[in-house]
Amino acid sequence: MPEELEFEKPLLELENRIAALRASSDPLAARDEIAALEDRLRRLQQRTYASLTPWQRTQLARHPKRPHTLDLFRLLLEDFVELHGDRLYGDDKAMVGGLARFEGQSVVVIGHQKGRDTRENLARNFGMPHPEGYRKALRLMKLAEKFAKPVFTFIDTPGAYPGLGAEERGQAEAIARNLREMAGLRTPVIAVVTGEGGSGGALAIGVANRVLMLEYAIYSVISPEGCAAILWGDATKAPEAAELLRLTAPDLQRLGVIDGIVPEPVGGAHRNWEETAAALRQALRDHLWELKGKTPDQLLSARYEKFRKIGVFDETGARKTSLFPGERAR
Repeated sequence: MPEELEFEKPLLELENRIAALRASSDPLAARDEIAALEDRLRRLQQRTYASLTPWQRTQLARHPKRPHTLDLFRLLLEDFVELHGDRLYGDDKAMVGGLARFEGQSVVVIGHQKGRDTRENLARNFGMPHPEGYRKALRLMKLAEKFAKPVFTFIDTPGAYPGLGAEERGQAEAIARNLREMAGLRTPVIAVVTGEGGSGGALAIGVANRVLMLEYAIYSVISPEGCAAILWGDATKAPEAAELLRLTAPDLQRLGVIDGIVPEPVGGAHRNWEETAAALRQALRDHLWELKGKTPDQLLSARYEKFRKIGVFDETGARKTSLFPGERAR
């Protein structure tokens, strides 16, 4: 994926002009022009990012410079100790996790991990876990439950790996087991979609008391390209599919799928990792404070009710009215 997105080109042209003037032999002489260009840039940024299409948000969610899970661990946590392996088959580098401290509180953290370059992406399988990745995640969640530690999960995956070896080792079973076991975890669980939230591969660490999304993240049952290929036999219609999937944070909050949106810097999280982490820290702190006051039974009951409400419909006579906009009534 190119680092320069098509819809950002006018912004980048202005940024480059400003940088060139600042690097000139006499930047003081150009300060009025620089100030005018900066004001123009700010106004253009506000207009551009206030009216992003779902496909443009998808592109931002996949941006190669976006902070990944281990980057956020470094910015949010202290004393992180990574734990490896599922105690059954091996270690999966597409799923990372371990013990850490968050503002003095001992926590267990888990998340998908993508790579920065081709070599790392191959090692991390482009953030697509095998069954052993999900079993490792479950092992860590059970450890958290045993020692009464809150769980933070960070979701950023195109989906679970669909390869032959993964299927032979029980990919579907591993995901299904995580869904069941997470529903019954007797400890606070907070999930954050930080980039891509792709299908069951995302949901397998997303059954939480609170589900948050970064502002330009996406969360969907299928990728726009996959949806377009199925509906129209043409993956190039992904922008149209993105419109229909309701995969953006505002759409999902409106539908009750997520509980909150964490704001990103203007232009996206890749523009300022520290600012992104600061906003996420505040959100995690607030939600963890609320959940820590609940008993294990209350946590389980609230988690169950949260997910049972998703997709509820009203019945009027024989007519069923879906709560999902854009879907035809049945």
